[in-house]
Amino acid sequence: MSNNPSYEETLAHVSTHSNPAALRITDIRFTDIVGGPFHSSLIKVFTNQGLVGFGEVRDGADKVYAQMLKGRLLGENPCNIDKLFRRIKQFGGHARQGGGVSGLEIALWDLAGKAYGVPIYQMLGGRFREKIRMYCDTEVVGKDTGTAMGLALKKRIEEGFSFLKMDLGIGQIINEPGTLSAPLGFLEEMRSISKNRYSNNHDTLTEDEIRDIRNQHYDIHNIPHPFTAIHVTEKGLDMLEQYVADVRAVIGYEVPLAVDHFGHIGLEDCIKLGRRVDKFNLAWMEDMLPWQYTEQYAKLSRAVATPICTGEDIYLKENFRPLLQAGGVSVIHPDVLTTGGILETKKIGDMAQEYGVAMAIHMAESPIACLAAAHVAAATENFMALEYHSCEVPWWDDIIISSKLPKKLVQNGFIHMTDAPGLGIDDLNDEVLAQHLHPKIPGLWEATDNWNHYHSNDRLWS
Repeated sequence: MSNNPSYEETLAHVSTHSNPAALRITDIRFTDIVGGPFHSSLIKVFTNQGLVGFGEVRDGADKVYAQMLKGRLLGENPCNIDKLFRRIKQFGGHARQGGGVSGLEIALWDLAGKAYGVPIYQMLGGRFREKIRMYCDTEVVGKDTGTAMGLALKKRIEEGFSFLKMDLGIGQIINEPGTLSAPLGFLEEMRSISKNRYSNNHDTLTEDEIRDIRNQHYDIHNIPHPFTAIHVTEKGLDMLEQYVADVRAVIGYEVPLAVDHFGHIGLEDCIKLGRRVDKFNLAWMEDMLPWQYTEQYAKLSRAVATPICTGEDIYLKENFRPLLQAGGVSVIHPDVLTTGGILETKKIGDMAQEYGVAMAIHMAESPIACLAAAHVAAATENFMALEYHSCEVPWWDDIIISSKLPKKLVQNGFIHMTDAPGLGIDDLNDEVLAQHLHPKIPGLWEATDNWNHYHSNDRLWS
């Protein structure tokens, strides 16, 4: 090198890392894992400059919702996030159908952050908080008494969690005679179909028989709540009330405790149960009814004193507005992998704030989705708490590799934000992923060239 090097000579020895204006998407690939805590399709979006963006399809969703969008994103600049989101958002939908659009939108934000060298929360307007409170969800399986659940929740408190959630619903009393009424034989049919669906003894069945079992299970468990004719008796209400009382007897009344998974019961039974547990100072009652029944949510909210919460299955900001306008919720509960992604969730939180409604965030996926939600939480003023569902997954933190994030993301019940660009993920740990591949969807980042040219006349007007 000369004593007075030119700009070009100097640049040849400096890593500029990225030229954002010339950044282009070159490939999109997937890997499916299970147990972290559920089934997740992880996403890598590759570029012409070596930057890789990470995303994830909603837990339990099919990656085809993302694969079908590949041909519409190849060759595009991932930094044009809103433009690309508007191109693909018509191909998303409520619940798991939003997983493809949302998962790819997260990867675009990750790439933009890496290209410009800033964390996502900074691109959203900066931080309202430096640490993100996590609320710890605790499965009811194996905790068939309130005391047992209380002890499990107390352990969460000892681990540093300051906000808790548990299940409370008809699943806990369905085997106790006299707790539920329903058309005779209906509950037995539900149990039988579920047993067949999740049995491991399918080796002797034909493909048609397995498909028939799956279809039966789908049909009976997709009856909307008001149409099942399931009602909780006074005995059932007594047992559920006692369950919560026993939990509170162990953990006390100071720590926030939310409840979820009530089962397919109608509005009137939700009100009866809500009034029974109002006295226990619950943080919220979650998804008591299908979110689409706006007026029923408004009636429920007016009938009980406990805050009402829903939203994890709602796609796009405009579909949250009716619930807010009707006064149907006190807490809105979006999932970043269903709403449409990071920016849409930020918009939802800001809109909810205008109605005096807080935002908690649903999350039951890998550290990729967790970090995406954490960036939204950091940048949204009315944020309350972010779900954490992986306390019992020892390899959860090992999914990602990062030089700037702590080895353990959730510490003492919080995630501490850093200035790492994008999501803060350098790479994914393929050795760990290989140990937890979905048995029916093997393969690690396999080629997806067959999706490169999927196009149609997507315009919605003439």
